[in-house]
Amino acid sequence: MNIAIDQLSKATKTQAEAQIHTMSAIAEKTMHAVAELAELNAATMKASLEDSSAIAQEILAAKDPQSALVIVQSQAQPSAEKAASYARHLAAIATKAQAELGKVAQERMAETTAHFHSLVNDLSKTAPAGTEPFVDMFKSNMANANAMYEQFAKAGQTAYDHFQSQLGDMGSHFGVPAKPAKSKKAAAAA
Repeated sequence: MNIAIDQLSKATKTQAEAQIHTMSAIAEKTMHAVAELAELNAATMKASLEDSSAIAQEILAAKDPQSALVIVQSQAQPSAEKAASYARHLAAIATKAQAELGKVAQERMAETTAHFHSLVNDLSKTAPAGTEPFVDMFKSNMANANAMYEQFAKAGQTAYDHFQSQLGDMGSHFGVPAKPAKSKKAAAAA
């Protein structure tokens, strides 16, 4: 019985150390993504303030209200393109963070599974006679749980990939120049 207690104690210690390592890796990757996001937002805000200041100066220098309106209207497409660019950069940061965090989670799951199987095998060697069916059932349940986790992870990745595709499609629509509307005179002449 002492062998089993020692094995469980070692397994608990190993899992605690692995958990601390995993949490450190997740925190590091998360902080890196947050830093990238803060850098993107700071650069975007700086550019936006500079652009707004320049546009305000142009509007103030306009000779008449019609000229000011033309200046304001001319900013629609560049603003949409900047928004699409921001969305692409944001998606790139999110994709990178998701990939890195997913990798950490997969590595941790693989380590935990291997360690758990090793522990079950070691404990089954010292288990009392007649417990083999219980051990086999336990191993089967663990295999089923791992298969379900893999299916869940694949479904999550598929959903995330679909989201990224939709985000990319949305961003590409911003980059397409809009066709100018025909004036009433041009429409009547056509």
